[in-house]
Amino acid sequence: MKLNNIETVGKIGEEVLLKGWVDSVRKMGKIVFVDLRDLSGLLQVVLVPQELDEKSNELLNSIKPESVLEISGIVNKRGDKQINPDLSTGTVEVLAKSIKILSEAETLPIPITDEAGNEASMTNRFDYRWIDLRDPKKALIFKVWTELEKGCREFFAKENFIQIYTPSFMSAASESGAEVFSVKYFERNAYLAQSPQFFKQMAMAAGLEKVFVMGPVFRAEASFTTRHMTEFTGWDFEMSFIDSLEDIMSAEEQMLLAGFKQLQKTCLPNLEIPTAPFPRISIKEAKLKLSERGIKSDKDDDISPEEERGICEMIKEETGSDFVFVTDYPISARPFYHMRKENDPTLTKSFDLLYKGVEITTGAVREHRLEILEKQALEKKMNLESLHDYLNFFRFGCPPHGGVGIGPNRIIMGLLDLNNVKEATYLPRDVNRLTP
Repeated sequence: MKLNNIETVGKIGEEVLLKGWVDSVRKMGKIVFVDLRDLSGLLQVVLVPQELDEKSNELLNSIKPESVLEISGIVNKRGDKQINPDLSTGTVEVLAKSIKILSEAETLPIPITDEAGNEASMTNRFDYRWIDLRDPKKALIFKVWTELEKGCREFFAKENFIQIYTPSFMSAASESGAEVFSVKYFERNAYLAQSPQFFKQMAMAAGLEKVFVMGPVFRAEASFTTRHMTEFTGWDFEMSFIDSLEDIMSAEEQMLLAGFKQLQKTCLPNLEIPTAPFPRISIKEAKLKLSERGIKSDKDDDISPEEERGICEMIKEETGSDFVFVTDYPISARPFYHMRKENDPTLTKSFDLLYKGVEITTGAVREHRLEILEKQALEKKMNLESLHDYLNFFRFGCPPHGGVGIGPNRIIMGLLDLNNVKEATYLPRDVNRLTP
């Protein structure tokens, strides 16, 4: 049975079977040193002609970087002066007894590691994403994804949330009708979901009380920024019988804390766990503070990427937190189904959560009263007939509720200080990219 490279550390003196990629090949006279790479890390393998069988000896000069090998050999302890502190397997090496070339690699079109990080380089690397991901740093991205989601799921399980799986095909746009992909659906048109928002709210009307969704989201935005894609993974949750916006913000805080603790325990041991509650600031107060710092605002009802970075810098200086909730958005910047504040109906009970200068969440209390929903939709110049199925959710009893839509790609980008959200995505899709 194949042994992971890291497991050899506990197998000194034993014969093991290894399989992996050739990270590098070095020759010293007749002896060949191979750094073998698998998902657990690098391991030095020593190929000595007199220790190998005849077939293996014939292959010694055929070993190329990135070929896939099968190696049988004995695990030996390395001398103190030979220990490689940069490798988790640096205290041992394997003396090969036999080798097989399972797959021979041609010359690579891109290097495995590339520190350039420019747009041209990134485009080329995404063309060969399966090679790009062989870089252990890239593999870490998806280990972080896995553990972050595991921690968040533990929160949902503890709090008795129900997972639902919502469709991507919709008969009408899920938000305002703009920025949606229209697709031919037999003899009519359908739309790819911008959000599971309406379906989450249907679950509240169905009496499921607490639900979460993890799935694809589609946005027909002609955006060429470091934070936008045309398809991404969204995490959403919705809760019934809430008393205020604070219930939603508190739930998200606890979800993120569970995710961060899981990361610290498994793959990011030096990760700092944030302190709850996260700072809160109204959009009005944030803009006043930004103005004092000379950061100008293009819109009164929303915040730009530059303003997001400025707010996060201010909050980090003042509180030490990488997170901040920006609240009380004007109705002009929010969809019709956001509930408005009783003491100021020009503002909504809504928030954005920013992390390290980037918006990662939009959340709100939803309007559950049918007559008010219809009134607010008309104010937004929406067609009530096109909203007929959605509005039906509220005709037969629907509890007060609210929830969030989260961009986990952006969380990963912040956690690992990546330059582009596409780097936190297995196979990114943007305006120009539909392959691989």
